[in-house]
Amino acid sequence: MPKLRTLLFTFFSVGLLMYTTTLSAEITHTRDIEYAKVGDVSLKLDLYVPSGTVKAPLIVYVHGGAWRAGEKEDMPLGALVQKGFAVASVDYRLSGDAPFPAMVHDIKAAIRFLRAHGKEHGLSDTSRIAIVGSSAGGHLAALVGVTSGVKELEGTVGKDLKESSSVESIISLFGASNLQSILSQTTPAGMVIREPALDQLLGGLPDKQPELAKLGSPVAHVNAGDPPLLLIHGDADPQMPYEQSLELKAVYEKAGLPVQLITVPGGKHGGKEFHDAARTNQMAEFLESASASASGKTKAKK
Repeated sequence: MPKLRTLLFTFFSVGLLMYTTTLSAEITHTRDIEYAKVGDVSLKLDLYVPSGTVKAPLIVYVHGGAWRAGEKEDMPLGALVQKGFAVASVDYRLSGDAPFPAMVHDIKAAIRFLRAHGKEHGLSDTSRIAIVGSSAGGHLAALVGVTSGVKELEGTVGKDLKESSSVESIISLFGASNLQSILSQTTPAGMVIREPALDQLLGGLPDKQPELAKLGSPVAHVNAGDPPLLLIHGDADPQMPYEQSLELKAVYEKAGLPVQLITVPGGKHGGKEFHDAARTNQMAEFLESASASASGKTKAKK
C-alpha cells in the first residue's frame, strides 16, 4: 500500500507497530494493529472507537475491491461510529497474494483476535460482534457470518484459535452470495470485472472450480441458527447482480431466519446513497435490534 501518507508516517515513525490519533473529540482512531501473521505477512486492522458509552455490537468491516484490491483505509461507516458503534476495519490477503479461502481465514482470525484482545485497545465489550462488508467485502462478510465452525473456512491463522469466530449479525452491501450463478446473472459490462476477479479468486472460473465455488457461496451454508442478515442492494447494479441478494434472501427465508432486503431503486454499485442518513439509520436499527435479540437469548439460556 505505497500511499504517500503511509510513506510519510513510516519516515517519521520508524519502529512503531501502530499509532493512535483523535479524529475528533468523539472518535479515537488506532491504525495498524497487528492481529495475525502468516509467514512474513503482517495482517492489520484499524480501530475506530467513539468516546463515552460504546454501543454493542462491535462492527468488523470488510472492504471491497473484487477480492484483489482495496485496503482497510476504505472504511465508509464513519456515520455509524458517530452514532456510538466501534468499528474494526480489517485488511486481509488479497487474491493476487493468496487464493480463496485465505481471505476468509484472515477475517475469522481478526474476529478471534478482537475477542481476545479488544479490551487492550479500548473496547469495553468484545463478546458481541457484527460483520459488515461492501461488494466483494459483502460477500466475505456473509460467508464468514454463516460458516461458524466450518473447518475448511475457519483456518488456523493467528494465535487466538480458542476464541469463537462467530458473529451475531451480518450486513452485506451489494455483495455476492452464489459464486455458481453469479456469471449467468452479470451484465456484459460487469463481466469485464467479474470474470477475471473470480478466475483469480478461485484459480479458475466457477464452472472449472465447482467445489471451491460452492464452498465460497453463502447460500450453500445457511442453516438454522445463523445470525440475522441485512442486505442492501441497488436494483440497477451493473457489477454485482441484484439477483445475488434475492437468492440469499430466499435461502434465509426458507430456513426461517430473520432477513431484510433494502432495495435502492436505480442504485448502481455503491455510492453515497448507500451511506446517507436514512441508510445509516436503517443499519443502526438493525444492529441494535439483532444485538438486543442475541442478548435476550443469552439471558434466557442462563
